[in-house]
Amino acid sequence: MSGEQLNVGFQGLRVGALESRMAPEMERLIIRHGGVPMVAPSMRELPLSDNPQALECGDALMAGQVDLLVLLTGVGFRTLLDVVQTRHTREAIIAALRNTVLVVRGPKPALVLKELGLQPNILVPEPNTWKDTLVALDASYPDGLQGLRIAVQEYGISNPKFLEGLRVRGAKVRPVPVYRWTLPEDLAPLKHLLQEVMDGVIPVLLITNAIQVEHLVKVLEKDEKINLFRKALHRMMVASIGHLASERLRHYGFPVDLEPSHPKMGILVKEASQAAHTILTTKNPPPMRDKPSP
Repeated sequence: MSGEQLNVGFQGLRVGALESRMAPEMERLIIRHGGVPMVAPSMRELPLSDNPQALECGDALMAGQVDLLVLLTGVGFRTLLDVVQTRHTREAIIAALRNTVLVVRGPKPALVLKELGLQPNILVPEPNTWKDTLVALDASYPDGLQGLRIAVQEYGISNPKFLEGLRVRGAKVRPVPVYRWTLPEDLAPLKHLLQEVMDGVIPVLLITNAIQVEHLVKVLEKDEKINLFRKALHRMMVASIGHLASERLRHYGFPVDLEPSHPKMGILVKEASQAAHTILTTKNPPPMRDKPSP
């Protein structure tokens, strides 16, 4: 690859992102790839330390009443462990998990299991979609899931299609929401970023999870600006980290111009920087000049 290709990037474009916990890293990545970061938090995490569903799941796990436990996120699994440890010892939890089929979506919950001295029984391959999870279960249970008691550790937004996919295969499904997301206490930075998008100041928007989409829609609908925002996005490049975020964007009629080759933040920023100018030129072609009269 030539030096010229290596240096292709945002070339000074303003790049909007809605990161919260990973905001400093996102800013560094945008700067590294030649952009001007415009980052505003869109989410605040609220662990459900008194969540009755998580506690009930823990009790069922201890009693041997969970056949399969589906772990969707590392943060969610850690929170589930913390909640259950308010009632049961860590050693008892590990023993119960060892007697349960552990279905793991992606590397982060697998890492938490490793810290406990455990390994996944079923590891869902990339891109770790809910459909991939069902395919992995079908491969392990070709005769179906009839009568199996499956607990699903959820991750902020429930996935009804996945839960229904388990039910139609005969499973008894227990959704376990273990943390929820809410809007930031201070909405001013987020509202400012959304206004900059509508004003045409920000030509690139990076979305790294589906909850960001839900939250920006909530703010825009309250201010009755969602149609203006949707119109602005059709002039911009919208880059989505993966299928879940893209599904939510399309659900609200928002465009998705790019998904990275792998659902990683660093790859998202890099590939967005490489494609930005081409995509923006395609979406905003220069006006045709009138031909001079002969």
